[in-house]
Amino acid sequence: VQLQASGGGLVQAGGSLRLSCAASGRTAIIYKMAWFRQTPGKDREFVTEITWRGGVTDYADSVKGRFTISRDNAKNTMYLQMHFLRAEDTGVYYCAAGPRQYDFWGQGTLVTVSS
Repeated sequence: VQLQASGGGLVQAGGSLRLSCAASGRTAIIYKMAWFRQTPGKDREFVTEITWRGGVTDYADSVKGRFTISRDNAKNTMYLQMHFLRAEDTGVYYCAAGPRQYDFWGQGTLVTVSS
């Protein structure tokens, strides 16, 4: 499975951004997909995940009510809609996928939120 993340950029605090993650290859083995991020000075952290078939979601407390994960099965693409962005959301966002654990990772896309 190959993952290609896109959509990062520079946005002002309070603004919005949408990330995309396109999956290719053996996508039939994917059970769930997720977004992680690595912010300056911190380890990579979980942001949100979604089950590929059922669409069941989970979010980190820090993004609940601001971020929404979704997927388009026909396009093999996952999205992360981010609203009310804060400076602390700045970081490299990675998409991940797997049948059980997150075995496959995209290259990351940089989100910079200016205050």
